[in-house]
Amino acid sequence: MTQQTLAYLYLAIAIVTEVSATSALKASAEFTRVIPSLIVVVGYAVSFYFMTLVLKTMPVGITYAIWAGLGIVLVAIVGAVTYKEIPGIPAMIGMALIIAGVVIIHVFEKH
Repeated sequence: MTQQTLAYLYLAIAIVTEVSATSALKASAEFTRVIPSLIVVVGYAVSFYFMTLVLKTMPVGITYAIWAGLGIVLVAIVGAVTYKEIPGIPAMIGMALIIAGVVIIHVFEKH
């Protein structure tokens, strides 16, 4: 496996664990529920650890743009499915633009 492929695998793990942690924040009820609170803490710790691995290979700006952009969209999807928080048309358009930005960065940026 190449360094670049490994970096993207680590980035995917960082994104998924961050989305899990962020999604568990609401369920933690202000850290009064143990299991969701543990998911938050462990999820963020794992996410940031894997981000440090990604940053050995990819520039911080590109890494963060992909991490944040995909995280926003995935958290919105989890919120819609889990909490019935359906985003409106302006939010969906904004998220589509975020996805477009991530694609443009991925396709055209040489790192």
